[in-house]
Amino acid sequence: MKKIILTILLIANVQFLFASNVLVINSYHKGYEWSDNIIKGMEHILYSNTDINVNILYMDSKRIYSKEYYDNLKNLYKVQLKNRKYDLVIAVDRFAYDFILDNYSQFFKDEPILAVGIESYSKEKAKKYGVEKKVSALLEKRDLKANLEAIGKIMPSLKKLYIINDKSLNALHTEPLIKEVIKDYGNNYKIIYLTENNLEDLKKRFSKYEKDSAALFIRFYKNANGELNKNKSIGMFIKKAKIPVFITDSLFIKKGAIGGKIIDLNRFGETSGEMALDILYKPNYKHKIDISKDLYYIFDSQKLNEFSLSINSLLYECELVNKRLSFYDKNRGFIEFVFTISPLLVFLILGLLHNIYMRKQVEKELRQRIDFDKVLLNAIESPIFWQNSKGIIVDLNNTFCKLIKMNYDELYGKKLKDFEDNKNVSKVINVLEKYKENKDENYAVKDFDENSEKKVFLLKQKKFWDDKLKSEGLVTIFTDITREREIAKEKQKNKQFIIQQSKLAEIGEVFSSIAHQWKSPLVEITAIAQELFYTKSCKEIKEDDSFVSDIMSQVDYMTRTINDFQRFIMPSNTKVTFDIKETIDSMLEIINHNIKYNNIRINIVVEKSTNLVISGYKNEFMQSFLNIINNAKDELLNNDYKNRKIEIKIFNKDDKLVITIEDNAGGIDSQNMHKVFKPYFSTKKDGHGIGLYMTKMIIEDKMDGKIFVYNTKNGALFNITLGQEQ
Repeated sequence: MKKIILTILLIANVQFLFASNVLVINSYHKGYEWSDNIIKGMEHILYSNTDINVNILYMDSKRIYSKEYYDNLKNLYKVQLKNRKYDLVIAVDRFAYDFILDNYSQFFKDEPILAVGIESYSKEKAKKYGVEKKVSALLEKRDLKANLEAIGKIMPSLKKLYIINDKSLNALHTEPLIKEVIKDYGNNYKIIYLTENNLEDLKKRFSKYEKDSAALFIRFYKNANGELNKNKSIGMFIKKAKIPVFITDSLFIKKGAIGGKIIDLNRFGETSGEMALDILYKPNYKHKIDISKDLYYIFDSQKLNEFSLSINSLLYECELVNKRLSFYDKNRGFIEFVFTISPLLVFLILGLLHNIYMRKQVEKELRQRIDFDKVLLNAIESPIFWQNSKGIIVDLNNTFCKLIKMNYDELYGKKLKDFEDNKNVSKVINVLEKYKENKDENYAVKDFDENSEKKVFLLKQKKFWDDKLKSEGLVTIFTDITREREIAKEKQKNKQFIIQQSKLAEIGEVFSSIAHQWKSPLVEITAIAQELFYTKSCKEIKEDDSFVSDIMSQVDYMTRTINDFQRFIMPSNTKVTFDIKETIDSMLEIINHNIKYNNIRINIVVEKSTNLVISGYKNEFMQSFLNIINNAKDELLNNDYKNRKIEIKIFNKDDKLVITIEDNAGGIDSQNMHKVFKPYFSTKKDGHGIGLYMTKMIIEDKMDGKIFVYNTKNGALFNITLGQEQ
């Protein structure tokens, strides 16, 4: 996996190394519509080449233009552009271009420059900075003469034309063109050049209608105080102006302007992108200064109609937007479609007739299907009924009717609560309410059938959605689990039988141990009795008392042994709280003789501060513990008599009591490891498998614990984890 990831990263890095890197410095901020449209068109072309990486920096020169700001911006770019190599640097408009020239020697080495959107180019200025052979440019030349020609033809009675421009640096570059057209066309009509202080002054000036007057809007992005006007505000001014307003770029087309010969900024950006590709990929490319030809006559049809103007007098190809569509234009596709398919109408009618016939057939089949579903529903032995979102019964089967001893017609279209006086219905309602309170709990309904046999039903509800009727409802199903309950009870009885049967299997071992344990005290008693018989002439009473005391001591030991055994074979009926260490000691005492006789050493280690109290079935735990010890004992007999030991450890872990039983008998055959806890598994070779299914069942069912086994270096280790009440 790591190799695959490294390979992918390596491929990505190789692609990055061989990709062309382009830096775009935008004079303005992101969101400034003029430059955003140019960059959008540029990206459309550049991003069609997957091997070009574009990085865009925004100077925000419209809003901040102080020397301090440019000095800080210079320092910021110095950090950002450090150790970065670009194949092309693109400047969008004048501020970015001048910034690049001023700082070229600090930021760049031999990178070519593409100036986009500037209105004029000075070869002398480029030469001053030593980049005259590195600069290409796409100039944005607004065609003011063509616009005045078009305005004159559209409005032949024109007497007054306002030319609107702001006082920004860009406006200064446009002023020579404005003065030129004033000189050329000033004799045809009055031309007023406006550089108002703010947008509000313009709004007031053009809030009243002036006959035979128009305005040519070039730009007005800044008020005299430097405050930036948003395009939305400018658009509202143009839209509400009471005289026709012509424009020179595409920013305000469809936003209230009449139109004109305008620069399409998006297409201008695409041309810039194509020029950038030529610089990057054309061999022996020579820098050049081009004037944009992305100018088009575009007019707003609705605004032309508003001022009763026509463009029919223009001899140029024009594009109309916001056209009012005729009935034919609005429905062109439909009308053409109708004429196209008219020969097929006859076939369509025949098809409709056939469709009606087929629908009748489908309805007939649907009715048959509904009848079949009804029969199928009633054939289901589980009681079922449907309710809509309001609780009204919309369908049910006969089995449910039998459950509550009511007929179909009585229940259909009614709510269950309408029959809450009926004890059978009331029983169902109570169970449903309990089910709503806790849907994770299984709720059962008990009933007696017509043969007076007890039935148990399990409740289940499911929401449904009808797509045709757009409605939801609830399906309630009562599943008959009478047989499952009986099987579960029978299984529980069998489990108890198996436990007792297993316990009887261990009794033989215990009897053998008790027999050995009783032999010694019986021999002692016999010897004491014989000695008393032969020395009964002794007159010392104290000596007689000593004999009696020895006999009683042996009898008491035998009594305790048989009592321990008697408690062990008694089945546990209820949970009790007991000390696990004391219980293990008691169990080992019963089989003590067998353990000692076979030279087996048992060591019990209890960690300090261990909580030894648990709740469970004590005798069953003793039985499961005895199974493990006996299996270990049988296997240890194969060892040398000097090397037989069992290690028992008791400690707490995560609020649990853990008991580990480890022997040194060599471990369990790996082929049998997964079988040792399965029922009826036993092998003479592997003593650990005998009786361990019952041990597992007791630990899990009776003691609410877990048991598992694994091999250690010397033998097998059983791990028993028991829960403790906190």
